[in-house]
Amino acid sequence: MASLSLKHIYKIYPNGFEAVKDFNLEVEDKEFIIFVGPSGCGKSTTLRMIAGLEDISDGEFMIDGKIMNDVEPKDRDIAMVFQNYALYPHMSVKDNMAFGLKLRKTPKHEINKKVTDASMILDLEQLLERKPAALSGGQRQRVAMGRAIVREPKVFLMDEPLSNLDAKLRVQMRAEIAALHQRLGATIIYVTHDQTEAMTLGTKIVVMKDGIIQQVASPRELYNNPVNLFVAGFIGSPQMNFVNAECREEKGEVYLDFDRFSIKLPGKQGAVLKEKEYIGKQVIMGIRPEKIFENEYALSVHPETQIEVKINGYELLGSEVLLYFNLLDEKPAEVQRQFSEDAYANVKKVQWTAKVDASTTARYGSTIKVALDPNKIHVFDKETEEAIVN
Repeated sequence: MASLSLKHIYKIYPNGFEAVKDFNLEVEDKEFIIFVGPSGCGKSTTLRMIAGLEDISDGEFMIDGKIMNDVEPKDRDIAMVFQNYALYPHMSVKDNMAFGLKLRKTPKHEINKKVTDASMILDLEQLLERKPAALSGGQRQRVAMGRAIVREPKVFLMDEPLSNLDAKLRVQMRAEIAALHQRLGATIIYVTHDQTEAMTLGTKIVVMKDGIIQQVASPRELYNNPVNLFVAGFIGSPQMNFVNAECREEKGEVYLDFDRFSIKLPGKQGAVLKEKEYIGKQVIMGIRPEKIFENEYALSVHPETQIEVKINGYELLGSEVLLYFNLLDEKPAEVQRQFSEDAYANVKKVQWTAKVDASTTARYGSTIKVALDPNKIHVFDKETEEAIVN
């Protein structure tokens, strides 16, 4: 397979629009890299520049140390799997998989061997004589992958290959792609806007926004230590909860004040806020839904991080339940610990989500106590949105 190097890559269109800005990435041999981000963030444009389907406006792209900026797509030894399969409807599965090899004038016996091997890997042996119209969406996607596999390229590029499939097939195909990566030992670059795909497939994830890399890290690192507010909110489902808070110090302890509550931070996190001079300043506090608990044990373990909330939404997901409740996102200056009904009505509110066990007795309209895991509280600078405490 191959290693890739992208140094200071830009994509600037004739109208001056910068789709990709100063993109820097090193891809090691056999890595599974995921480009993830919202629509229009530049991930597919970057993939197309790697494939040679888009010109690179500035910067240097190399495969195995060789500069590829001006190399034709057909000479880059890259195979691409598209979102819409791009199969020839009049050809059988076998002929679709073999088409690229025939264009290269590969010997017939070699074509047959490669198609047979790929069909075994992808469980397509019984479908080789069928036409695409007689296949399901998942089967068509496997044929598209088979067409890429038989070429034995240095790099596989996949542009949202699962976005046209239903939920069940997506889960199945995710598992098949992950297994395929292990079997082939391939270098794969995969584009998606679905952060669940990113978290389950990638060895390394590149989070993008507005053409700029926000963070490059393993799925676990992204989840536990997001570098800014955007990454924290984008990675994780349901997304991280946020609320404006004020840092306060009392008797050497550091607290975050928000709504009508005051949360004491562990000593290490508090020390970081003191060292960086955030005492008395507004910050953004974040915590993931699965780190909010309502069971008796958690409430007893974390008495210093309990808040009382009224549930205004309930969703049963089988083994888990999502509980929704509102918090105040700002404090009128004249109101401190207690709020009148009029003051409460005029204050901006944000909805939080807690992911709890299905055995919970909480229901819509319930008033319950929940405890936040103090070691999993994230704090972000309100101006720069960069992480202060993870």
